Amino acid sequence: MFARTTTPDHAAPESAPRTTAAQAAGRVAAVLALALGGISAVAAPAQAQENPYERGPDPTERSIEALRGPFPTAEEDVSSLVPGFGGGTIYYPTDDSEGDFGAVVVAPGYTASSTSMAWIGPRLASQGFVVFTIDTNTRYDQPADRGEQIGAALDYLVEDSDVADIIDPDRLGAMGHSMGGGGTLEIAADRPELQAAIPLTPWNLDKSWGEVQVPTMIIGAENDTIASVTTHSIPFYNSLSGSLDKAYLELNGASHFAPNTNNTTIAKYSIAWLKRFIDNDMRYEQFLCPAPGPDLDISEYRDTCPHSS
Repeated sequence: MFARTTTPDHAAPESAPRTTAAQAAGRVAAVLALALGGISAVAAPAQAQENPYERGPDPTERSIEALRGPFPTAEEDVSSLVPGFGGGTIYYPTDDSEGDFGAVVVAPGYTASSTSMAWIGPRLASQGFVVFTIDTNTRYDQPADRGEQIGAALDYLVEDSDVADIIDPDRLGAMGHSMGGGGTLEIAADRPELQAAIPLTPWNLDKSWGEVQVPTMIIGAENDTIASVTTHSIPFYNSLSGSLDKAYLELNGASHFAPNTNNTTIAKYSIAWLKRFIDNDMRYEQFLCPAPGPDLDISEYRDTCPHSS
């Protein structure tokens, strides 16, 4: 705030002491300093607002490895008669006092049903997401069909589901196993507005995904003999743009079917990726950057750290 000076409306008496040039200069300097200080105070940027999408307490290694997060959950079955996909199960947090949630659709692999990915539903939902594990129209649908069905399920979630009122339609992601992982790449290419994609031991005849603009974490399995990492996951990752936020995690000693059972490594890094990019929650960046090194659970990890903010 600028200092205000007042000037008396009557002349000073002749007996008042005279101001020397040095004193006048000092007073001018003092006023200028005060004024500049006021300008600086006004010009100083306000502190950045807290991220409105943060949900839950500050995370720790223990919290994102836990079987359940801080949110109580419920589930709801969706009929196979719903058009566009084969039905499935929605898992969702029951406490929305902190605000609405991002949502993720999870597609199964070739010949598999939604039950093959049922473990991940409540595990992710309890961390603050609406999670829809879907069935496909037929168990033999190819990746492109599965991608379209993921898109139809996302539309159903935000437009027609009973939990649409707790979902933010601008914070959506996709996951899938095997051909469902290939379908995840398909929908990521078709819908650049998605916030995150996580293909799990993905299979797709198309090896080039340079058009994808969605932050993508590909999780492969070292001993996968169905969708070998050398012919699927790694070429998929390498084809993604170098300017994209992307990661490749290879499960140490794991098979193609690792995503079909409760897997802490998959859960931990999926939670971190979804939180970081669907919720823009920088508290989870610590689990992704610097990139984790090989250990008993991870045989290889690649990343474009640091991630854009």
